[in-house]
Amino acid sequence: MTTLPPVVPAHSDLPVAIVGAGPAGLSAARALKRLKIPYTQFERHSDVGGIWDIDNPGSPMYRSAHFISSRDKSGFFGYPMPKDFADYPTREQILRYTRSFTDAFGLRDAIRFGTAVSAVRQDEDGAWTVHTDRGDTRARAVVCCSGVTWDSVTPEVPGSFDGQLMHSVDYTEPSLFAGRRVLVVGLGNSGADIACDAASSSAAQAFISTRRGYHFVPKHTFGIPSDETEWLPVWAERLAYGVVRRVMIGDVSRWGLPRPDHRLFESHPLLNTQLLHHLQHGDITAKPGVARFDGADVVFTDGSRERIDLVLFATGYRTSIPYVPADYFPWKGGRPQMYLNAFSRERHNLFGLGFLEVNSSAYTLFDRISQVMAQYLDDQSRRPDRAARFAKLVREDRPDLSGGIRFVGSDRHAAYVEIRAYRKYLRSLTRRLGWADMSPGMFDGIRATTSETDSRHVAH
Repeated sequence: MTTLPPVVPAHSDLPVAIVGAGPAGLSAARALKRLKIPYTQFERHSDVGGIWDIDNPGSPMYRSAHFISSRDKSGFFGYPMPKDFADYPTREQILRYTRSFTDAFGLRDAIRFGTAVSAVRQDEDGAWTVHTDRGDTRARAVVCCSGVTWDSVTPEVPGSFDGQLMHSVDYTEPSLFAGRRVLVVGLGNSGADIACDAASSSAAQAFISTRRGYHFVPKHTFGIPSDETEWLPVWAERLAYGVVRRVMIGDVSRWGLPRPDHRLFESHPLLNTQLLHHLQHGDITAKPGVARFDGADVVFTDGSRERIDLVLFATGYRTSIPYVPADYFPWKGGRPQMYLNAFSRERHNLFGLGFLEVNSSAYTLFDRISQVMAQYLDDQSRRPDRAARFAKLVREDRPDLSGGIRFVGSDRHAAYVEIRAYRKYLRSLTRRLGWADMSPGMFDGIRATTSETDSRHVAH
C-alpha cells in the first residue's frame, strides 16, 4: 500500500490520463477542461458514446434499449436533453445526445481514438505511466472510465445442453428468437426487456427464470415519469408506490413471479410493466431458478422442465479494470473499494468514475464527482494545503451513503449508493473545503462556438 504524504508533488507539467470516452469519461474531461487542467483521453473505439454505441465492441446494447431514467431527470449537468426526446429516450437518442454534448464543449480534440490502454503503473516519483497499443504516456493522474457492463457473468449450470447458450452482452436483434423456444435467465431490467423482445417477436414461446422477486414500478405515475417524485424522502416514495402498486399492479405471484423478499429500493426495482402485460397474456411464462440442463430440456428448481432451443443469460457483469494492478484498489465482493466510489485509498491520483450503482440517473452524479476530482487536482498545484485536507479524507473518511436503506446483501449491491444521500454528502464536502458549488452557467466558458459545433457534426 502506498502511504500518501501530506502534500504530494503535483506533476502539473504532465497531463491527466482519462481511460474511456463514454458518458463518465466525457464528464471527467469537461470538468478538467473547465479548470484548464491538461489531459489526454484514450478511447479504443472510433467515436464517443461508450455502451450507447451499439457498434462499439463489447457494448451490451440491443436495438430496443431505452434509458432507464427519464429524460428530464437525466443528462449532463447544465446540458439538458432535448424536449422532443421521448420521456424514456431510445438508445439512438442517448447516443446522439452524448455526441452532441461532446461537440458542444469541444471535447473531441483531446481524445485519442482507436487507442487501447493495456496497463497503467505508478512510478516511484508518484507520476503514472500509461501503456497503450500506440506507445506510452506519462501522466500526473489516471481516471478509469472504462465501464462496468462488458465483462459478463454466466453461471455454471450442471448437466449438458443441446441448444444454444449465450449472454445478453452478445444480444442485439429480436430476429434471433424467430421460431425458437427461448428462456431468459435473470430478471434485471435488461432481462425483462429481452424477454419482452422474445414475446413480441416470432419466438415459438418465451420463458423467464428468476430466483428472486422484484418490485415493479410503473414508468409513469399520474401521467408523469415515476422518477420525478425523487424529491420525496424514501419513506414517502415507498408509501406512494405501495399504494400505486396495489392499485395498478397487484400481486405478481398470480403470474408465476416470486414475491419480493426485500423492501422497495433495497434492490433495483423493475420499470417494465410491459413484462407483466406479456405474463398476463401468456406470451411469457415465468419459471423459478434453473436447477440443471438435461439435453434438450431445462430442469427448474420446482422439478418442472421445458424443452428450450436458446438460453440467454441476463445475469449481470463483473466489475473489471484489467489495466490497473489488482492491489491498487482493495476489492470486496468483486467491486473496487474506493472513497466515494471514485478515489483510490491506496494510490495517489488514481480515480474511478462510473463504478457505482445508484437508484437514479448516474449522469449528473458523474458531473458532481468529476468536479470534486478536478478541484482536488487543481488544488494540488494552487492550494496544496487544501489538497492535503482532501487527501486525508480519502484515507480516513468513511461516510454512510445508503440513505438509511439496507441494500440486499449481494456483491452487486456492495457498490450501491442512495442518490439523495450521495448528493447531500458531496454538497457538504464542497462547502467544508471551500470549493465552488455547481451552478447552471459554470461551463459556459468552454462551450464551442456554433460554427465549430456545426463543422464537427459534418466531420463526424
